[in-house]
Amino acid sequence: MKYLILALILLFPHVLIAQDSVAEIAVGEAGVDKDKFVIDDPELKSLSGRETNLSKEFIDILRNNFSFYRHKFNNVDYSEKGKDSFSSPQLAKWKEGGITYFIASQFSSEGSSVEARVKAWSVLTGKELFSEKIKFDQSNLRPKVHHLADGIYKAITGKTSIFNSKIVFVSDRATFGKDTIKELYLMDFDGNRVEKLTNFQSVVISPSVAPDNSKIMFSLIASHKEVSRSRVKITKNIDLKMYDLKKRSFSTISDKPGINSGAIFSANGSVIYLTLSFSGNADVYEMNLASGSMRKVTSHYADDVDPSITQDGSLMTFLSNRSGRAHIYTMNPTQTEKDVKRISFVGQFNATPRFSPDGREIVFTSWVDGGFDLYRISSDGNNLSRLTKSFGSNEEPVFSPDGEFIVFTSKKIISRSKAVQDIYIMNRDGEILGQLTQDFGRCFSPQWTNILK
Repeated sequence: MKYLILALILLFPHVLIAQDSVAEIAVGEAGVDKDKFVIDDPELKSLSGRETNLSKEFIDILRNNFSFYRHKFNNVDYSEKGKDSFSSPQLAKWKEGGITYFIASQFSSEGSSVEARVKAWSVLTGKELFSEKIKFDQSNLRPKVHHLADGIYKAITGKTSIFNSKIVFVSDRATFGKDTIKELYLMDFDGNRVEKLTNFQSVVISPSVAPDNSKIMFSLIASHKEVSRSRVKITKNIDLKMYDLKKRSFSTISDKPGINSGAIFSANGSVIYLTLSFSGNADVYEMNLASGSMRKVTSHYADDVDPSITQDGSLMTFLSNRSGRAHIYTMNPTQTEKDVKRISFVGQFNATPRFSPDGREIVFTSWVDGGFDLYRISSDGNNLSRLTKSFGSNEEPVFSPDGEFIVFTSKKIISRSKAVQDIYIMNRDGEILGQLTQDFGRCFSPQWTNILK
């Protein structure tokens, strides 16, 4: 049962491995010039107490959104305190203070809702970059602010932000008794508005989001009934499932004997790459979702698992124990075993390699100094950078859709009998920005949704 042993190591990488000496690699730091950024207090017009509180919450969320991009923007604390800053912005004064961008807002009552008018200026040029009017109430406050914040970010940078994105993850918070239960959840990029997606009362593994955000693939330790001579036998298998977010329905993609896991979508969503072990050892396969036809991508006596692929489909990275221990390889997935190359040589054990959106870098986990830490490396195997150190045991990193951030899980030991595992976010250079989950059981396998262009 070699593939099952490997599955436990690769899909649940919480194992002890003999530690050898490794080269010390410093955690990377990047120095950049930052634009000074002011989001002023709101200008309020005839609001009730409840509406005033909603308006202030609106600004708090807006400021918090931009705080994630602190590697680009220096969010200045002082403000005009809402004194006609929207109606008569004092841009000359802000220019003297070295401010680059200024955002002001005006809130008024609009029936049962609050109307917000928001503008953004380039202080250096005096040009109005953004102006929008929206209505909101408590029920849609957060998505409205995220949408507006993304508009401001686009107006300033010309790029899409992470503000409209969500994070899919797995948690064991539903566990009761001795049997571990892991279900699938969805939350905003900042950790708010958590929604439970599955209720299998089993173990969900390795989610992956479709390019258009319409579906989520995941693996499930499923029970199968086998009837032989009027006797019913229950067996367990790692099946691959699909969840349609629009229809709120589930389907089975692959339930071959053994591992059906680690599945990812191609850029157009018509093809997936997954790990199967029905032939005896684990290999990566390509599957057409419409026809179900399959093609072997890796074919080796070693076990190959956990693929990630570039947007253009020209390069795949995966995990393999071809060298004796699990390390990271790349290859051209258009043909079986084409141009296979080992690119990781750090640590005793590697896991979960994931490409950046542009395909130029890979972020992964490595067992170093008695624990797991995160590393980033160029896709050709050069420019290795260490991203975490002395921050618990860190695993399962994945880039945000804009390539600016990485979410990951971090395990902290509380006592001899207690540990917590939560999801954190850092920027791409390793600066920890915050904790996204708290008191939500042990959390695993975060995956970003894709930003629709």
